[in-house]
Formats: sequence, structure tokens, C-alpha cells
Amino acid sequence: MQLTKAEEQVMQLLWEMGEGLVKDIRDRFDEPKPVRNTVSTVLRILEKKEFVSHRTYGNVHVYYPLVSKEEYSKTQLFGLMKSYFNNSFPAMASFFARENDLTIQDLEQLMEETRQELSKD
Repeated sequence: MQLTKAEEQVMQLLWEMGEGLVKDIRDRFDEPKPVRNTVSTVLRILEKKEFVSHRTYGNVHVYYPLVSKEEYSKTQLFGLMKSYFNNSFPAMASFFARENDLTIQDLEQLMEETRQELSKD
């Protein structure tokens, strides 16, 4: 599921914090900070999308992510690969290598790190 920019900003802060009150999340924003109601509304939308949940203590809600940053990142990358690169990882990797001016050494390092990750399984 795709998140809006505002939803993604709130999720980034929650992933960083682990959990927090609306005030805590708002305080982490750069200036100009959004108004409290905006953060609260975004959190309610994220709850409906099942990205976030909360625990209630009296009249205070402590929000926490239900979807991990890794899980969301993986979904977004696979969606990008499917939509823009014909579901081809080599085509996507080649594009990013060109766009980021990666050297042969960078690519060799990437291959070595990938080998190590794959050998862990």
C-alpha cells in the first residue's frame, strides 16, 4: 500500500522512536512543525490502513508501528521494480548503478556483500 508524503513522514518518525504520543511525534518534525490536529489525523488514517496502532492510558494514546520500516521498504522497492523495470531486478540495479556513477569496485563490493548475505541462509 502506498503512503502519502505526510503519512510517510509520520511513519519515519515512529520507526525512529519506536512509539510515541502525538506531541512527541510532532516535536520531532523540523520547523515549521505541523499542527497537532494534522499529526493526529495522519495517525488515525495510518491506523485505518493498519500501519499503526495505539495503546490507551487514560485519555492518552501511545502510537506504535505495526509495519516495520524494512517491510515497507521491501514492498516499495518491489513495486518500483514491477512498475518501472518490467519486474527485472538486473534492469533496476543497472539503472541505479548508472544514475549513481558506481564504479566497478562499488559493484564488486555490492556483489561480495550479497554473497555473504545469501550464504547466511
